[in-house]
Amino acid sequence: MKTIEEIFLNRTSVRRYERKPIEPEKLEFIYKAIQNTPTSYNGQQFSVISITDQDMKLRLYELIGQKQIKTSAVFMVFCVDFHKLQQFAEATDTEFPRFQDTMDGFMVGVIDAALAMENAVIAAESLGLGSCCIGYTRTAAPAELAKILQLPEGVCVICGLSIGYPSEQPDLKPKMPLSLVIHENHYRTDDIKPELLAYNEEVTAYNAVRAGDKTTNDWGKHILDYHTIALKYDMESYVRKQGFKIYSDGQNKQ
Repeated sequence: MKTIEEIFLNRTSVRRYERKPIEPEKLEFIYKAIQNTPTSYNGQQFSVISITDQDMKLRLYELIGQKQIKTSAVFMVFCVDFHKLQQFAEATDTEFPRFQDTMDGFMVGVIDAALAMENAVIAAESLGLGSCCIGYTRTAAPAELAKILQLPEGVCVICGLSIGYPSEQPDLKPKMPLSLVIHENHYRTDDIKPELLAYNEEVTAYNAVRAGDKTTNDWGKHILDYHTIALKYDMESYVRKQGFKIYSDGQNKQ
C-alpha cells in the first residue's frame, strides 16, 4: 500500500484505465472505507450506487459523456439519501420531520456524500488504483439518470467517481499556495490579487506543457466561463422531483 504522504500529496485524477477488473477484496476494502465515513450525527444521509456491469456503464457514458465512465472497472454514484430514514420512520410509526427540505438538511446530505466519496478516493489510491470525480454525473441529465438508477424519493445524485487500474500517469497539477488556502484565525484582509494572478500564470504554463492533452486554458477565466455555463443547469427542478422541496426559510411549502 502507498504511504499516507504519497496518497495525499501525489494524487492525480486518472481518466484512462487498463481493461482489468478490480479484485473483490480490494473493492470490498473501498466499500468498507465508504461505510466508515464520518457523517453528521452518525445519520449516514448518503448512499452509493456501485456499477460494475459494462452495459450499464455504457448507458451512463452515453448519457453523461465522460469516457472514463465506460473504461473504468467500477463507476460509483454518490447520493444524498433521506429515503432510508423515512423508511425507518414508517416502520416504527414515528413522525418524519422534513429536515431534507431545509437548506441545512440538504447540505448535511451533500457533505455526508462528499465525505464518502473522498474516503473512496483515498482507499482506491492506497491500493494503487486511479480515480476521477465526475461532477457531470449530477448535471448532464439528472432526471434520466434517476430513472436508470431507480432512485426513490429522498435520494438524488451528488457526484460520480470512476475507479480502475491507471493506464496513464498524469502530471501533478499546481494548486493554490498555502497562503491562499489556509487562513489563520481569520480570513485574510490584505490584497490577494497578486498571488491569484501569479497562480493563474502558473496554471497556464502547466497546461501548455503537461503530459497528455495540452491546452491554452488558464485557471481563473476558465473556471468563470464554466460557472457561466453552469448557471443554465436547472438543478432545482431535479432536486424537487426527487423529493427535496428546499426553501430558505426552512418551511415546508407545497
